[in-house]
Amino acid sequence: MKHRLAVVVGSTRPGRVGPVFAEWLEAFAREHGKFEPVMADLAAFDLPLLDEPHHPRLGKYEKTHTKSWARMVEGADAFVFVTPEYNYFAPPAIVNAVDYLAREWNYKPAGFLSYGGVSGGMRAVQALKPLLATVKVMPIPEAVALPTYAAHLDKQGNFAPSEQVAASATTMLDELYRWSEALKPMRQAA
Repeated sequence: MKHRLAVVVGSTRPGRVGPVFAEWLEAFAREHGKFEPVMADLAAFDLPLLDEPHHPRLGKYEKTHTKSWARMVEGADAFVFVTPEYNYFAPPAIVNAVDYLAREWNYKPAGFLSYGGVSGGMRAVQALKPLLATVKVMPIPEAVALPTYAAHLDKQGNFAPSEQVAASATTMLDELYRWSEALKPMRQAA
């Protein structure tokens, strides 16, 4: 049985390039064959800054956007966060989206496709790992990093991955699947 993979687009800025990489990863994961990938674009969920009256651990959501986001996260078996790096850190939209929920994240692995300048967004990934671990997500070390991301785009703005990028994505998806399988009993018992 295929596991459900949420490909989380972490940037909500106008003119963002994250959806280009996320769409490629969604198609690549579908072709990989072990996941049923779904797009989880944070811009579409339009989550304001923590506007729920109750603590997330209670699961007493009142807002439609929170209920929709909770269904997406609850239904996933694994995640890939497609993230740029903002000021040596993760985008506030991802931090906010993680903080919105609690138990829905538990016992699921996460990988990363990061992009940016010279660092390839890896500082954002490193900032996200302890946050995700706090909500019982297992961040795996295998990832896809795109330094100087614009060099990976053609003149029309399409993503043309190198063999190295595709190999990294395959390795990440293989590991995500292993972790998703290993954590499945814990998800079912929760």
